[in-house]
Amino acid sequence: MIRIREVGPRDGLQDIARFVPSDDKVRLIDALAAAGLREINATSCVSPKWVPQLADAEDVMGRITRRAGTRYTITVPNEHGAVRALAARADGIGLPLSASETFQRRNLNATTEETLARLGPIIALVRAQAPGCEVGAGVSMAFGCPFEGAVDPARVAEVAARAVALGVSALALGDTTGTADPRQVRRVLAATRAAVGPSVRLYAHFHDSRGLGLANALAALDAGCDGIDASVGGMGGCPYAPDAGGNIATEDLVQMLEAMGVATGVDLDALIACARLAEEITHETLPGQVMRAGRIPFCNPA
Repeated sequence: MIRIREVGPRDGLQDIARFVPSDDKVRLIDALAAAGLREINATSCVSPKWVPQLADAEDVMGRITRRAGTRYTITVPNEHGAVRALAARADGIGLPLSASETFQRRNLNATTEETLARLGPIIALVRAQAPGCEVGAGVSMAFGCPFEGAVDPARVAEVAARAVALGVSALALGDTTGTADPRQVRRVLAATRAAVGPSVRLYAHFHDSRGLGLANALAALDAGCDGIDASVGGMGGCPYAPDAGGNIATEDLVQMLEAMGVATGVDLDALIACARLAEEITHETLPGQVMRAGRIPFCNPA
């Protein structure tokens, strides 16, 4: 079964200008879990000065209905964020890294070296206070950077390997501004897998800025990626990167995999309803396709 990590409640909502009430965030997270998504990036414990949309992180985490078998993760920028995430009972925390020094400074006001140095204390904190909480990392700009241009796969692999050496057990390679192509995806994943070994879970995180998101997701799965990040309705973007379009839509990804006979464990009809709910609570017209056209009404013979 393919792992799908839902990132809409965090990565998707953070780019929505209108504040979405906490009640609505809770409704969306609960509906996504009920649809069968087993890993949900629920929020981020970050300063509201930088991401005002997620200022209610603890409130939201305290009010969701936790479903057995579903993991609720929180993205954190530093140790202070990790302390908050543990108090909010996160099942996993993730730290943003970057293969681009310029973007790392813009995103976290720190170099990649400084951000890696934060990982050790965070992992020690988690092991001491919540041994069951997983520490992961996302390597953004893994396929190209609007500030630095082409990114060498060896650079991505180096950053990933250093994070793993510190104790990270899951990584997401991010196409932050949607510049990747399927052949490049295979090259970067191969280099990273060789660097981190077979035991680390590798996710791929694609933005659909240029219409290649699903093609890249399929290439990643063919290359042995363990899972794909996706955002309900195609919500998303990045406030610190130009031209970062929305993430691939979770319902579009599930429809593609379902049509191919690949199990996801997700109820597509319920997920389409979640995409419509996302439009309702954000007051935005979202780019997901399947919620407009509907699911494929027949099965193609093999």
